[in-house]
Amino acid sequence: MTKTVRRPLQALLDPKSIAIIGASDDPARIGGRPIKYMLEAGFAGPIYPINPKRETVQGLKCYPSIADTPTAPDCAIIAVPAPIVVATIEACAAKGVGAAVIFSSGFAEMGEEGAAMQARLTEISHETGIRLLGPNCLGTFNAHSGWFATFSSSLELGFPEPGPVAIVSQSGAYGSHAFAVARARGVHTSYVVTTGNECDVEVSECIAYMAELPGVKVIIAYAEGVRDGEGLRDALAIARRNKKPVIFMKVGRTEIGAKAAASHTASLAGADAIYDALFKQYGVYRVGSTDEMLDVAYACQQGLFPDGNSIGLVTISGGVGVQMADKAVELGLEVPEMPEATQKKLLEMLPFAAVRNPVDITAQAFNDTSLISKNMEIMLNEGGCDAVVGFFTMVAASKYIAEDLIAGMKQTRAAFPDRPILLSLMGGEEILTRYQDEGYPVFEDPTRMVAAAAALLGFGRSFGRGEPDAPPALPSGALAVPSEAVGEHRAKEILASAGIRVARESLAGSADEAVAVWHQIGGPVVLKIASPDITHKTEIGGVLLGLDDKAAVADGYRLLLERAAAARPDAKIDGVIVAEMVSGGIECVVGVTNDPVFGPAVMFGLGGVLVEVLKDVTFRLAPFGVDEARRMIREIKGYAILEGVRGQAPGDVDALAETLAQLSVFAAENADRIASVDINPLLVLPNGVVAVDGLIVPTGE
Repeated sequence: MTKTVRRPLQALLDPKSIAIIGASDDPARIGGRPIKYMLEAGFAGPIYPINPKRETVQGLKCYPSIADTPTAPDCAIIAVPAPIVVATIEACAAKGVGAAVIFSSGFAEMGEEGAAMQARLTEISHETGIRLLGPNCLGTFNAHSGWFATFSSSLELGFPEPGPVAIVSQSGAYGSHAFAVARARGVHTSYVVTTGNECDVEVSECIAYMAELPGVKVIIAYAEGVRDGEGLRDALAIARRNKKPVIFMKVGRTEIGAKAAASHTASLAGADAIYDALFKQYGVYRVGSTDEMLDVAYACQQGLFPDGNSIGLVTISGGVGVQMADKAVELGLEVPEMPEATQKKLLEMLPFAAVRNPVDITAQAFNDTSLISKNMEIMLNEGGCDAVVGFFTMVAASKYIAEDLIAGMKQTRAAFPDRPILLSLMGGEEILTRYQDEGYPVFEDPTRMVAAAAALLGFGRSFGRGEPDAPPALPSGALAVPSEAVGEHRAKEILASAGIRVARESLAGSADEAVAVWHQIGGPVVLKIASPDITHKTEIGGVLLGLDDKAAVADGYRLLLERAAAARPDAKIDGVIVAEMVSGGIECVVGVTNDPVFGPAVMFGLGGVLVEVLKDVTFRLAPFGVDEARRMIREIKGYAILEGVRGQAPGDVDALAETLAQLSVFAAENADRIASVDINPLLVLPNGVVAVDGLIVPTGE
């Protein structure tokens, strides 16, 4: 990956002086609302309304044009009809305005004429340096400074209480909605940016900006599509490096139309699979609903992200304990049984409790609320739990119990300041706020509480990994992918040059040559028709297995040529591949697909029926190191097969991980030449791996 270079966003997201072009004296109009909001919020810098028809706007001196303002403002808000936006931005750039927020619609979303105007805005930005948000956006705000460049009605309910959360959304309506719901949920948001049509500023730039901003601790993002794949990867890497959780809602689960007939990898790789790969690779939490997004953001506000995976479950209901345990296991969390000594200690405190984990303390524990905090402390200390959740419903919200319980839990909270303790409670707002203020996120639904805890632990494990391993080096003699189609033999020569072990084989041009290769190999061989035009050889009977005598090899050679001529008389025939018959091992499929946004992505899965029917595969964006490859391998549902089942020897996972990383480097190096790659099967042996078949589809085909 090349280093991403970005232009500054300071003038857009933290301006010190403002112009509103198309300013209105009516605070209900689009050109009037930002002025009203900023005046009420106490924006400290100069505000220059621009409207040639007025002397004043909402009590402020009004100017006929941007050229007439006493100084060049940092940022301008554009609230004029689409046909005059281009000229308006040109005038702003000539004045020296640093950025502009374009509310106006009627651009690329409206057809060719609008798209041409939008393209001109992009040109102006690149030519002059002015940063442009929009067009067709709902704007942005910075609650710390009172900069409210938005006409969203969500602010009519009150200004945000500044906090650690930033929201970046392509959709203005959804970004505004997310902010409003977040405020009601107790998620304190300081920044909202809606990017609209993205003629210049796009989502990844805003994520990167927030990832570097000291006051932002949590980033919520919403996107329908991404234009700058490399920029988004870089932004997510910055956020992970700075230990800032990114909660991403990516909508639009469409398939990539990439040569599916020619490649297993391409047929299994949809746009959504590539986004999943991106998010897993960079430790992003992908959400599917607004509720889930806000649950996770709410829990993240405390900034507690332990590097672990075990959870302690405390409940006053055995049935709810089972629900929580089921959810925890579904999410991949460990629910460790408490050690025997710990169970004994818990029983001495609570003789009526079920103490394995979930720990069912029953409502009787509230007769002595100090026992609850001691119980949690023991689970965190002796039970090795990385987080604890408690289901106490309405009991702990009773005014007769809440204060004693909160006071009793102070010692536990102080003893484990880095461990999340989440509670499921029902009660009045005042009591629930008391729990929140003491450091206990509160949820009505216990399974949503468990899911939020799982998200915290997931971020912690991602942050705890530190910087990923560097991708391996490509061998100095690695061959480049040619522009024309290549057959299997040439494809495997290219892959072998990139450091990927392939089966011993040679290309025979006659029956005698085939027999000579068989003699060299010294054991059973496989014969395959060699043609760049015949992708699926088995469909024409173009593969013969287990041949181990002179006559069989010679006859097999002639038979394959006959079958190829009958099935594909137009095909170019290079000869017949004579390859060693590799037996044993675990059959896997490995490949590369070239995503139009993010570039090459490596696929891995178990081969045979498991990939065809179950589609148990995973992806990563190239290039990556061996550590990422190991995580990739462990993601598939059939991973246990690689560990060895029913007496089968385990596969060499280390060699498999090295192969995946090596393939990722090869793919990245040939990103502009590869459409897809298939290695199917790749046999994972007890010692090493070997590619038995290979396909490279170049972009030039």
